[in-house]
Amino acid sequence: MSTTSFGEPAIATLENQLDATPRQPRRKVSRKTWQSAIWFVVLIVLTAIVLYPLVWLFFSTFKPNSEFGTNMGLIPNSPTIDNYLKVMEGIAGVPMWRFFANSLIIAVGSVLGTVFSSALAAYAFARIQFKGLSVLFAAMIGTLLLPFHVVIIPQYILFNNLDMIDTFWPILLPKFLATEAFFVFLLVQFIRQMPRDMDEAARIDGAGHMRIFWSIILPLIKPALITCSIFAFIWAWNDFLGPLLYLTSPENYPLPIALRLYNDQTSTSDFGATVTASFVALIPVLLFFLVFQRFLVDGVATQGLKG
Repeated sequence: MSTTSFGEPAIATLENQLDATPRQPRRKVSRKTWQSAIWFVVLIVLTAIVLYPLVWLFFSTFKPNSEFGTNMGLIPNSPTIDNYLKVMEGIAGVPMWRFFANSLIIAVGSVLGTVFSSALAAYAFARIQFKGLSVLFAAMIGTLLLPFHVVIIPQYILFNNLDMIDTFWPILLPKFLATEAFFVFLLVQFIRQMPRDMDEAARIDGAGHMRIFWSIILPLIKPALITCSIFAFIWAWNDFLGPLLYLTSPENYPLPIALRLYNDQTSTSDFGATVTASFVALIPVLLFFLVFQRFLVDGVATQGLKG
């Protein structure tokens, strides 16, 4: 009896304490979380749309010629590696590695010539004061509005008189003469953002323009130079019109011209080999971009910085 009377108040007190304890409210999903989830789904869909052509191209390399035009799906019905064997053998008596080597020579030479000549021209426009500077800079910018097709005939006549047709010189020589106004303008804007204090200090120590350019300017514009290198490499690797005009021998063809050999309008076309060669030609560009993409981002990001 005493035990019961002693326990009832304790139980009542415990119940009152439990009722007085505030309960944790149910956690609600914030609006920001929903927005992030929606954006994540949208980005996945956009990425799938952008990458689908590349994925389709890869799977199409395993399709036989009989499936082109009938099987437009992603997965081949009868997978085969014959297309890769045909591509490795080459065409027109020229092995595929020769086309790769020609494209590599043109691309690397274009990068070296474009970057070096554009950097020199940009330094002159940004750091050297001379008569007619504004006029020459405006004329250089004006060449951006000049289509390449306008100068095709004069250039061809010039290189033909110099006996340079069917060589790489008509393609590479202009790259060493700062003819790419886009890259010159990009580097000029980059150099102009840098303070002149370092130039003046180096000039007091007896350094000339070439010393300042080589020891001070070039290391500081490294992100911009790599950005120019990426674009120059991709443009030169994919160039079709220039090699088509100046190269006449199959052994000098780069990859874009070699791809044309797999399709003949007067006879049958090897679509399987064409697709495979196209995919193989994309691999160096993709690798080059993946390796240097962080430098591209750095170069774009530092464009907004002031010295």
